[in-house]
Amino acid sequence: MYHAHVDSWWLLIVLFLITYFLLRAGKDKGAKILHMIVRLFYIVMIFSGVVLLFNWNFAIAYVIKAILAIVLIYAMEMILVRTKKGTLGSKAPMYWGLFVVTLVVVILLGMRIITF
Repeated sequence: MYHAHVDSWWLLIVLFLITYFLLRAGKDKGAKILHMIVRLFYIVMIFSGVVLLFNWNFAIAYVIKAILAIVLIYAMEMILVRTKKGTLGSKAPMYWGLFVVTLVVVILLGMRIITF
């Protein structure tokens, strides 16, 4: 389950970026399909993450990683939805900053570079 979770995260990030750039380019049909796939991967991530939390007996580092991963999913969804609606505007730096910071921390926690 661990490798499926990790590999799915990388695929999710790539799909998210492709979807974002399709939305920016005005390719609504392709972006809509990819956005639905991205949402499916959100569910896969949450499910596999919960399974891993149970396997690791809710270790505090992984609970924190799970909370940050939910925040990361929120940031990705807000970036895509607001880009599609054209309302990202002045909030873009906030959402992109949240995305980058949580992505880096989640990766560092997942790779056990940050531990406690």
